[in-house]
Amino acid sequence: MSQDQGRYDFYIGLALAITSSLFIGGSFILKKKGLLRLARKGSTRAGQGGHAYLKEWLWWAGLLSMGAGEVANFAAYAFAPATLVTPLGALSVLVSAILSSYFLKEKLNLHGKIGCLLCILGSTVMVIHAPKEEEIETLNEMAHKLVDPGFMVFATAIVIMSLMLIFVVGPRHGQTNILVYILICSVIGALSVSCVKGLGIAIKELFAGKPVLNHPLAWILLLSLIMCVSTQINYLNRALDIFNTSLVTPIYYVFFTTSVLTCSAILFKEWQHMSAADIIGSFSGFLTIIVGIFLLHAFKDVSFTISNLPVSLRKDDHSMNGSLTNIYESYNHDEENHLGDSEPRSENISSR
Repeated sequence: MSQDQGRYDFYIGLALAITSSLFIGGSFILKKKGLLRLARKGSTRAGQGGHAYLKEWLWWAGLLSMGAGEVANFAAYAFAPATLVTPLGALSVLVSAILSSYFLKEKLNLHGKIGCLLCILGSTVMVIHAPKEEEIETLNEMAHKLVDPGFMVFATAIVIMSLMLIFVVGPRHGQTNILVYILICSVIGALSVSCVKGLGIAIKELFAGKPVLNHPLAWILLLSLIMCVSTQINYLNRALDIFNTSLVTPIYYVFFTTSVLTCSAILFKEWQHMSAADIIGSFSGFLTIIVGIFLLHAFKDVSFTISNLPVSLRKDDHSMNGSLTNIYESYNHDEENHLGDSEPRSENISSR
């Protein structure tokens, strides 16, 4: 019975994760449209610290869409391991890239399409080989995990790194380097996922009739989640306002997934009971995703589609044939000139 219940929870978490990716991928487009409308009106841009987007209904529609996606994502973490839910965020990359090419007129070339496909394939491999996290059913067990020395060191490092990025690196390089604001969102996202996982356990206990509201950890997790999510929204808005959406979304996915998987491995000790095949499969899937992200990022300015491939080959053939023809004609011309110069010389010799 417990095995059937576990399988049932797995499929519920899988469906919720896919739904979450659809909503979140669409939210990037809505929020970007709202930010572009504000830029055309001459309002202070979010990348420059402005908050005029709070008066734009398209931005609020994007926020609601992201909220719906995060709610579905929240519920997915309650039913399934983080190492299953997080990699499925690659679907939001595909949704965002496709919608941005239609609604934002942001070009997605052949390399970008292959990159999206690789992201999906890599995520699928990671889901198949996903490590099973240690079962935690109560807030007391979660509290015991949170005070583990390994996780405390990790959380402290995350907080210090976030503060350095926000107050030192961000003001200097945030406008020119796409990684700065995305790194802030990603590393803080690792802590927000841990809070979500703990609150999911709290909600389960609440429905079971346990006095969860009297447990201080539930309120600590809730306040921490609000702080983390608000910070992520702020700096994600800045990244979307300054840089191309089809770049922000996949790069954010890579760093966010890396942070979450690292945090989940430290907190839940997921990798200790994995077989060698599952470890290799997980790393292979994640490397496949990184290759896909590289294709999306490195060749973004190359205008290249499937229809260009045979045309380029024909042009190469024509150019090669033309070059050979030009060389042949030049050779004949030189020969004619040489013969033309030699004939008068022979006449002058004979006349002497």
